[in-house]
Amino acid sequence: MPKTRKKSPRSRVERVVEYIAPPQPPQSKTPTLLVILLIVISFFTGYLFFKVRSLEQTTGLGGVPPPLRQAPVSPTELKIKKPETSEHWRGDKNVRYVWVEYSDLECPFCKKVHPDMQKLLQEYKGRIAWVYRHFPLGFHQNAQKEGEATECAAELGGNDAFWKYTDMLFERTTSNGTGFALDKLVPLAGELGLNQTAFKQCLDSGKYEKKVKDDVQEGSRAGVGATPTGVIFDLQTGKTQVVEGAVPYEQLKQAVDDFLTKNK
Repeated sequence: MPKTRKKSPRSRVERVVEYIAPPQPPQSKTPTLLVILLIVISFFTGYLFFKVRSLEQTTGLGGVPPPLRQAPVSPTELKIKKPETSEHWRGDKNVRYVWVEYSDLECPFCKKVHPDMQKLLQEYKGRIAWVYRHFPLGFHQNAQKEGEATECAAELGGNDAFWKYTDMLFERTTSNGTGFALDKLVPLAGELGLNQTAFKQCLDSGKYEKKVKDDVQEGSRAGVGATPTGVIFDLQTGKTQVVEGAVPYEQLKQAVDDFLTKNK
């Protein structure tokens, strides 16, 4: 009789496994090549795009170079209001030339240039005068009120008191907005011999707030945009020369010499 071949249990397990998880056919390399190709195309497309943009910015549309963009230049002249002896004037009142200073009592650069301006006025005594105009910057918290305080000093003690009070403020402030405490403004007036009660009433009333702000508006209309800004003014011709910033003393002196030579 022919023998019946007995099937082993293992062969049955193998068939079940093969059904559930048949062997995977070899994967094609085509998708991988497509991905690489797309990446390369994207790279070159981006490169060409930015290259074209760069050429447009460099040469302009149609190959025409665009206009050059120049950095902003500080003005050399400003059409400010003519200085008058009724303002805060320091020096001889019969001079032809006046240095008009737009200043902020909390500005560290104004503090730095202030003693140099005092020195300059002495060196050119009888030839130039110095006029102070308020220009408190908005981010200097105490500057506006300090400016009003100098006006109260002027009210109670005249022009000399204005300058003495201003000098002392610049000497004592550490600048940058709150360098001199507002509660010390009244005692400072007392040091100059001014009536502290009257000074406090003047300061608290805010009566000189508009005067200080009017100086700022006048300067802004003329083009003042920084402190300190000095404007050398020829009272005879109306010509001006701007000196901006806390430049070294020799530079201040050179600016005066140049202006006086050109405007004889």
